Amino acid sequence: MRLPEVERGDSFRTRAIIRLVSAVTGVRLPDAARVAFYHSDFVGAALGEWTQLAMRGESSWSVAERELMAAMVATWNSCAFCVGAHSAIAVLGMDAEIVEACRADYRTAPISERLRETLRFLEKQTLDPAHLGADDARTAIAAGVSPGELTDAAAVGALFNIITRYANALDFAIPTGADFDKAARMLLKRGYS
Repeated sequence: MRLPEVERGDSFRTRAIIRLVSAVTGVRLPDAARVAFYHSDFVGAALGEWTQLAMRGESSWSVAERELMAAMVATWNSCAFCVGAHSAIAVLGMDAEIVEACRADYRTAPISERLRETLRFLEKQTLDPAHLGADDARTAIAAGVSPGELTDAAAVGALFNIITRYANALDFAIPTGADFDKAARMLLKRGYS
């Protein structure tokens, strides 16, 4: 359901920011940013900080790997907006063929066993969270994932299990591939908060 207040902005200031950013970038401000501006005092700042920390904070995972994790969670949640957005960012730091191979089937993709086991953990976190347990963490750790890396990945998974669901619920508009690419470069440079 598209909310008119999110589309146009809920205040004069927000409407001005939406118009300015869209004019400067030459791209319609993505719905994810529009939602962040909508009643920003309610969740926008907190969600932005969490996203910035999970996706750009200190971690053994590269930015591209974390963006791939977000794209995979989006794939499992059938969120076309987030698949497009986070795949576009991931390919700025890793081979596009690897991203596509992971999205097709991470189990056979040419990635490290460490990343494969982390994606297996995130898949269960996304699709079968009631059965995610200590054994799943032990399996990932046995494959070379450190406890800190697993914590970082679980934060990405938790965050994007929320974001993909509200993106789907609010019927985010799907930009063109070129617009995803422009936005990806901006997000890579500026981050999320």
